[in-house]
Amino acid sequence: MLLCVDVGNTQIALGLYADEAGSADEVDPPLVRDWRMRTDPRMTADELDVAFAGLLGPYAAQVTGIAALSTVPTLLRELRLLIDRRDVPAVVVGPGVRTGVPLLVDNPREVGADRVMNTLAAHRLYGTACVVVDFGTSTNIDVVSAKGEFLGGALAPGIEISMEALATRAAALRTVELVRPRSVIGKNTVECLQSGVLFGFAGQVDGLVRRIVAELGPKAGAVTVLGTGGLAPLMSGESETITEYVPDLTLLGLRLTYQRNAHPQAPSGDGARAAGSAS
Repeated sequence: MLLCVDVGNTQIALGLYADEAGSADEVDPPLVRDWRMRTDPRMTADELDVAFAGLLGPYAAQVTGIAALSTVPTLLRELRLLIDRRDVPAVVVGPGVRTGVPLLVDNPREVGADRVMNTLAAHRLYGTACVVVDFGTSTNIDVVSAKGEFLGGALAPGIEISMEALATRAAALRTVELVRPRSVIGKNTVECLQSGVLFGFAGQVDGLVRRIVAELGPKAGAVTVLGTGGLAPLMSGESETITEYVPDLTLLGLRLTYQRNAHPQAPSGDGARAAGSAS
């Protein structure tokens, strides 16, 4: 089985695929299991080992390959140490790893590995120009050309970070549960906060997506807008522009990258045909 590990600033996502190599015509293979745990940038390789083993349980002995990334530099080092202990093929996404994603930006090394994986997976799934909205620690809006190129995008403070900052700086306000209020016009402080956060961020995303699509112009062809990330189930339902919800987008990108690097003879599918640059 292939274990995919996505270490983000807030959460660590793990996904287990039954077939590590995959096949050329298997576009969106189902996850056998997936887990999420809180990210602690102080964790050591030993602590990660114990945490992963506890989550995987009986599946731990069945792991025959690993694909991983980390957007947290301190944990990237520990993640590499952990993987080096395993006697299985492994791919840690970073400079020098073949992804098949051309990065058409000023400084390709600035692009986070998670954004590259999302680009790869989105193009593999839809084969059109795409806008990927990733609701994580930050709200990442990434633009993918119809050829599978990463064109850039927009970054905004994440929803949870914004709520925490508001609760910290405003004495009369507090952090509230992120659920849909009864109406846009809140009747109490909790509903007012929920309305401002939920509908306010949905409006922000829709405004940015519409500007991006307009800037791409008609030459881009059809544009698929998809949501992913921890808060995507909630936000995708309120957005007027997000039409697809793909919860395991980054994990799928890791799986495709593993295929390309650990099994270079295996075809990578339409979404990875373009001559790739390293992430």
